[in-house]
Amino acid sequence: MRFERCRTLFGDDFTKLQNAKVLIIGVGGVGSYALDCLYRSGIHHITIVDYDTYDITNQNRQIGSDAVGAYKTDRLCELYQGIKTINAQVDIAWVKEFDFDPFDIIIDSCDTTKVKIELAKKVYKKLIMSVGSAKRFDASKIKVDSIWRSYGDAFASKIRRELKKEKFDRNFKVVFSDEDAKCKEKGSCVAVTGAFGLTICSEVIKKLLKK
Repeated sequence: MRFERCRTLFGDDFTKLQNAKVLIIGVGGVGSYALDCLYRSGIHHITIVDYDTYDITNQNRQIGSDAVGAYKTDRLCELYQGIKTINAQVDIAWVKEFDFDPFDIIIDSCDTTKVKIELAKKVYKKLIMSVGSAKRFDASKIKVDSIWRSYGDAFASKIRRELKKEKFDRNFKVVFSDEDAKCKEKGSCVAVTGAFGLTICSEVIKKLLKK
């Protein structure tokens, strides 16, 4: 049986995973690994949102990136049959208009600060957010905590500042790393970006099993 070992691990709670609905916003170096992990864990009510196509520079870290030029949503739909896709650019207007109610968990693995702020304001109760995974290669430095207790990451610090400007003080989890950035440009290593995605998957599973 395909999910026999998952059933052995989770017992009767496995049905909670099978019935869960998860939305992944951004399926690049972090989001694609979160998708893979969730799918292999028996969560198949997954919707992914992205608008980008694969570039050759994605091949160091993104699942599906062998299909250079293809839309990420199209390629991942082929690899993970049964998932739902939304090919759209996520901006503030999209977040304000989209209906998040059907989903149990929202995974934010996009790169745009303003979008992340808007998502936090709208769906913080369901949100698990990825912050700075680029410019690092030590997966042992990855941590999970409240956005307000995250540290050592410039991206998370920026998000905290912007949330304070919006007078937002609610709590949600972030996956972050306190490893010092190793370069100034867009350097990345799948050992960290992929591990961010897998860590997010683990957090999703823990959250669903508590319900």
